[in-house]
Amino acid sequence: MRLTILGGGGFRVPLVYRALLGDRGAGRVTEVTLYDLDASRLTTIHKVLADQAAGHPDAPAVTVTTDLDEAVTGADFVFSAIRVGGLGGRAADERIALEEGVLGQETVGAGGISYGLRTVPVAVEIARRVAALAPDAWVINFTNPAGMVTQAMTAHLGDRVIGICDSPVGLGRRAAGAIGADPARIRLDYVGLNHLGWLCGLYADGRDLLPSLFADEAALTSFEEGKLFGADLLRTLGALPNEYLHYYYFNRESVGSALAAEQTRGAFLHSQQQHFYDSMGTAHDSPRAAWNAWDATRLEREITYMAENRDAVGMGERDSYDLESGGYEQVALALMRAIALDERASLILNVRNRGRITVLEDDDVVEVPCHVDANGARPIAGAPLPDHGKGLVCAVKAVEHAVIHAADTGERAHAVKALTIHPLIDSYAVAKRLLDAYRRHFPELGYLSR
Repeated sequence: MRLTILGGGGFRVPLVYRALLGDRGAGRVTEVTLYDLDASRLTTIHKVLADQAAGHPDAPAVTVTTDLDEAVTGADFVFSAIRVGGLGGRAADERIALEEGVLGQETVGAGGISYGLRTVPVAVEIARRVAALAPDAWVINFTNPAGMVTQAMTAHLGDRVIGICDSPVGLGRRAAGAIGADPARIRLDYVGLNHLGWLCGLYADGRDLLPSLFADEAALTSFEEGKLFGADLLRTLGALPNEYLHYYYFNRESVGSALAAEQTRGAFLHSQQQHFYDSMGTAHDSPRAAWNAWDATRLEREITYMAENRDAVGMGERDSYDLESGGYEQVALALMRAIALDERASLILNVRNRGRITVLEDDDVVEVPCHVDANGARPIAGAPLPDHGKGLVCAVKAVEHAVIHAADTGERAHAVKALTIHPLIDSYAVAKRLLDAYRRHFPELGYLSR
């Protein structure tokens, strides 16, 4: 089976390859094609994967290319993890937003809208090329903003594009661990949009463990989200929010912490990863040097994850248990195996709604538990969207619609609309200034001229 990774020079690719190396089942991936516009980054990640493959005689063969058509032709699965504008673009998204006193995070608020306006046109073109050159391939999208990008790609790929994220499974794993349950035996009832959802049920042997967790103060405040949101808010909500909802529930604190920080998250990652790639351009001939350099950089990345949010509520450093990856690479592997081998699985995915969330349209992409088999992924009936989340979800989905429409038509007014109606941007005048600033900085947004 052949897997193509778009954004193959990206930093997180070794996580996917590690999952592939651990797969010993029938129908495993035997060929991996890495595609990226940056040939030097492809070379660096290829070195890391070669170190990983040492000692694995049956490791998937890896090839690299900077030609998109070559990359997707003949693929069984296409994993999309591109970043239009690079991490330098993310840093600019954050800086420009903060200059206006609003949040610029890459998937939330002004930064997410700018990133979406740059990314949707590229993702749609990728969808067109896959549909033309590999019509039987399944596309697994991890490109952010994942829900918005997946929805845009469905126009050309329908249900053959599925979005994934590691946040829900990471939340479920931490919540289960906090109450002493085995995460492998837990069923999660989760509902919302990408980076905007709630864990409404934590089931073991048919019994919901969430009430017990809410009743246990020590357990509830022992893990990342419990510390981030606080026991009182969580009990009031009656559900465990995705970590990204901190930007909404603690917006003033998040913006204040970001303004007080020496550098934004995007600026830190840009500097950190640039150092890694630059250092790999020099001689590293010792055994596993590339892997060791990558892994040290990864650990630093995980330790500093959402540091501004933790600072905003006085959380301190992350616990070692919280440093574990949420497991998006394992979700991707389970998704591929379920489809390729018709192995029924239940996974939290970004798929078309089909009535699962009643306040949204059937074709809107939502993030919910799904049944997966050879026919793809279909939402499972579960808890309704919490009442307190309905307005927020509808507002953010309206923003996604406006961004996709702007990307499709080039109409500047719809880009301004997206910025104006976002819950974290409180001024039409600010929205117009933000878009003008983003258009000045990013040549990719020159299409917004109508």
